[in-house]
Amino acid sequence: MCRWLAYSGTPVLLDSLLYRPAHSLIDQSLHSRMGVETTNGDGFGIGWYTVGMDTPAVVRDTGPAWNNRNLREISAHVRSHMFFAHIRASTGSAIQQTNCHPFRHGRWLWMHNGAITDFNRLRRDLCLRIDPSLFADIEGSTDSEVMFFLALTYGLDQDPPTAVARMAGHVETLGREHGVEYPLQMTIAVTDGEGLWAFRYSSERRSRSLFYSAELATLRGLHPDLTFLDHFSDQSRLVVSEPLSGLPGAWFEVPESTYGLVRGSGNFLRPFVPLTEDSVTAL
Repeated sequence: MCRWLAYSGTPVLLDSLLYRPAHSLIDQSLHSRMGVETTNGDGFGIGWYTVGMDTPAVVRDTGPAWNNRNLREISAHVRSHMFFAHIRASTGSAIQQTNCHPFRHGRWLWMHNGAITDFNRLRRDLCLRIDPSLFADIEGSTDSEVMFFLALTYGLDQDPPTAVARMAGHVETLGREHGVEYPLQMTIAVTDGEGLWAFRYSSERRSRSLFYSAELATLRGLHPDLTFLDHFSDQSRLVVSEPLSGLPGAWFEVPESTYGLVRGSGNFLRPFVPLTEDSVTAL
């Protein structure tokens, strides 16, 4: 499937995290250790926020990340406090720029690893639930983008965890109505440039890998010789499909059926449970 990286914290050059770590996302595009596929070469994308701009910038391409000169050039000159990066292994949809992550709508960025099982059978019914005022903004043909627009329909602007839970609940309900036993597989990152939400869930309870970095104060205590850590604030945090290094104590696995928030000192992990329409009505 895919691999991704989300960063929030002290503004850094993108290449410091995309290229320099021992098992960087660029290395993972050829040598993924925990993904379904070893190679993720069906396109890539980066999205980042700049102070004073209302919307994030997005650059996407259909070629592999490992040999893209433009990506290397941009990442060595762009500095950001919040950015997403994604390398794609297609699950069947076309290899085209509009199908590469991250997806953008207004101030929001969204990226996904996983799949809606039998998406081609479910696609029409899923799309009919998207708010008509949003539907024209869908550019590609992936299940990931449909999930994004369902979450927008369900109130991503107001309450991201509830919106994603309602999206997941709708996908599962519809899938099972069509005889799909395990409709949903997802690790998702979504941000408005201030908060970063990450989700790990699958209908089968065997979700794709997802990790978050340790607190900087902890890392400095464990590894006082790593002076480059002094350049990051204590609030800096990474969420990744697989660890960027083997540094002891640096990475923790996101538990199954869990979501988390990274926003300044307000970080937390909580259980993630899809919401069906009946459960929403009961609330």
